[in-house]
Amino acid sequence: MSNNPLKTIEGYSRFVAELLDHARVENSTVTVWSVSKYTGIAEGEVFLTDEYRLRMREEIDFDEGVIASYGYEVYRGDERLYWYDDFPHPNDQSLASTHPHHKHVPPDIKHNRIPAPGISFSRPNLPLLLQEIEELTGLKADG
Repeated sequence: MSNNPLKTIEGYSRFVAELLDHARVENSTVTVWSVSKYTGIAEGEVFLTDEYRLRMREEIDFDEGVIASYGYEVYRGDERLYWYDDFPHPNDQSLASTHPHHKHVPPDIKHNRIPAPGISFSRPNLPLLLQEIEELTGLKADG
């Protein structure tokens, strides 16, 4: 039996629910649903203290146990602070180490990209994303 929560919709739904069931999360609209027997979507927002929120969308291949595509955006209030996406930029050698994963950061957030070493297709990204926001807010990872 696999320990990979991305292998079943039930496993990933439970993983997300348990991860978001902590004091540091004020509210969440994240939902995981199936598109077919083998694919699904995880989508919604996670609201944390100090007006921080994570907006996420993942397309999941449960048959392969991978995230097929994703988009993650972090806001404070209405200001988008940064985002991650998997759109390939093969001609940008500064991103080669984590291709296609990268993070858009200020200044010129649309065009300023840096490598994203912790982001993956083969394991859930939500724990890393929440930890990153906690570091911004000063919250502790254990809730």
